[in-house]
Amino acid sequence: MRKLDEVLSFNQAFVENKDYEKYVNTNAPDRRLVVVTCMDTRLTELLPKALNIRNGDAKIIKNAGAIITAPFGNIMRSVIVALYELKGDEVMIIGHHDCGMTGIDPKIVVGHMMNRGIRQDTIRMLHNSGVDFNRWLTGFENVKSSVEKSVEIVRNHPLLPPGTPIHGLIIDPVTGALELVTDGYEYLAAQSDASALLE
Repeated sequence: MRKLDEVLSFNQAFVENKDYEKYVNTNAPDRRLVVVTCMDTRLTELLPKALNIRNGDAKIIKNAGAIITAPFGNIMRSVIVALYELKGDEVMIIGHHDCGMTGIDPKIVVGHMMNRGIRQDTIRMLHNSGVDFNRWLTGFENVKSSVEKSVEIVRNHPLLPPGTPIHGLIIDPVTGALELVTDGYEYLAAQSDASALLE
């Protein structure tokens, strides 16, 4: 059976048996939490369980490596929408150990594209039209510094609601243990103290 047929068959039974009822909730997160994390398959169930997040508790935004690279890119847009329109009020950037984006080499990825049928002239045309594969496909060397960079992009965003805590964490993809990289509450308190000294 094809994968799509398996999914559709299961889904039909899921709906007919009303298995969805235990997941019914609104689109606003009950815990008002916005989480940016990696799309790694090991985190699909582990991360919510390790954070005690149930269906309806948080907006979870996933991408390769939990990386926010641009202040006006898709991930940051989702964070801003979650904060302003979907009742989120704090953000967690959660990277993980043993991430596939660690040390990823854009040249190797492009080679894999060509092995799977993408033609060299397509790669050349995209490169000539301004696609920087080295920037677009680059991962990171150190998950801690990657989380710190992503946190800084969010913290310094000109449209971030003032007083929004932005936390950085790393999760172990086997045990679910969390390592705190940066505490958003402490950061805001230090900023407040620094502002008070300047007055």
